[in-house]
Amino acid sequence: MKVLVDADAVPRAIREILIRVAEREKLPCVFVAARMPRLPESACVRGIGAGDAFDGADDRIVGELEPGDLVITADIPLASRVLAGGAEALNPRGEPYTAAGIGNALAMRELLAELRITGEVTGGAPPFSAKERERFTNALNRMLTRMRKR
Repeated sequence: MKVLVDADAVPRAIREILIRVAEREKLPCVFVAARMPRLPESACVRGIGAGDAFDGADDRIVGELEPGDLVITADIPLASRVLAGGAEALNPRGEPYTAAGIGNALAMRELLAELRITGEVTGGAPPFSAKERERFTNALNRMLTRMRKR
């Protein structure tokens, strides 16, 4: 099992949590972004620069993916691909993606995109909070524990 991170938009606090967990658990953690992410030297943590191609980082994550891996992403279409590949996905706010809910999440994403185009919805997600950092940490620990028991 390894953790793959969609690193282009992951909050710094989540990146720090993932690095600490990877080092503590001796768990491979791969940060994938358009450009090579800056990371501390570690035997457990590495970065991949996927290039500027549209969805290049997503395609690289899917290419690195094996059943039983965990992907950290806020990208719903990527999460759908991850679940189809037999892996788990968790967003940076501590909410797991599930096979039962991914279809609704994709539909809601499309609806919101249309509403943004028409100007009926503006803005994005609220700022990342300390409570969400705690929620992510707890969800990550629960998922890793459950995944190791398999």
